Amino acid sequence: MKKILVTGGAGYIGSHTVVALQQAGYQPVIVDNFSNSEESALAGIESILGVKVPTYRIDCGNEAALRGVFEAEKDIKGVIHFAAYKAVGESVAKPLAYFQNNVGSLLTLLAVMPDFGVENLVFSSSCTVYGIPDALPVTEATPTKPASSPYGRTKQMCEEIVHDVSAAPTNKLRTILLRYFNPIGAHESAKIGELPLGVPNNLVPYITQTAAGIREKLTINGSDYETPDGTNVRDYIHVVDLAKAHIVAVQRLLDRKASESVETFNVGTGHGNSVLEVVQAFEKASGQKLNYSIGPRRPGDVPAIYADATKAAQVLGFKTETSLVDSLASSWKWQQTLK
Repeated sequence: MKKILVTGGAGYIGSHTVVALQQAGYQPVIVDNFSNSEESALAGIESILGVKVPTYRIDCGNEAALRGVFEAEKDIKGVIHFAAYKAVGESVAKPLAYFQNNVGSLLTLLAVMPDFGVENLVFSSSCTVYGIPDALPVTEATPTKPASSPYGRTKQMCEEIVHDVSAAPTNKLRTILLRYFNPIGAHESAKIGELPLGVPNNLVPYITQTAAGIREKLTINGSDYETPDGTNVRDYIHVVDLAKAHIVAVQRLLDRKASESVETFNVGTGHGNSVLEVVQAFEKASGQKLNYSIGPRRPGDVPAIYADATKAAQVLGFKTETSLVDSLASSWKWQQTLK
């Protein structure tokens, strides 16, 4: 079983990818400092898989600690780098923390990997690198415009760093940049799912917490955008589908099928849904009537963005499988286990 280091492996996307890796015949190794995740995710992973996944409680920005993991876990074949702060709104309020954590952890990782002969990296990027696009859907060739938030800028910076490192004459790094859209949903077992600390920054956990009575109501941030119903439009991808994209990417790197030292793929459904459409789909999936109101716009939010997923389908053979309603049904099932 080939070892794959998963930074941020106890987080939302990370935990689902760890499960998918193990089920695909890999040996995942988790690194997480649990600053934005819960240790209960480890119990969920173990319950699904029936085995414990090696886990190291360290910060990826701590070079000595990260080297210790590579020394302890012999023959790591690749890294999936999730570890990062991820909330657009929070990044506006705490930009320095986002630059230090998101950019700093990648720099540390790239400094350590070559010393252990690890050449394969799947990097967790984001559709926020496109800024406010001139046309939709966005393709991988869509120009990156100024990001609307410090979070988006960190992803732009990290992509540029990967390109520059890969261009160095002696460098052997091979990277696949996966630009995610909006992950939602939970594992079919309802043993792992999105578990925000404190007040959720993302739409779907706020919806499910409102339906569960944890939050009084959902406030929709703006209804005056130039979209069909005035609310933000996003591309919502089920987290298990997203996890599967990482398995395909890892295998492509290990098989040395990448056509360039850095390849970039959008990972989305190829369809956009507005916030109001998501609310309506949740009500259909759950049978719950949601209490919501309209509030002011949120700083850093892009009006509308969704993927052209053609390249991932043609080159990686990857397509999403789960509908919006089914994705939201899994989110609701997960929320009900948390009561």
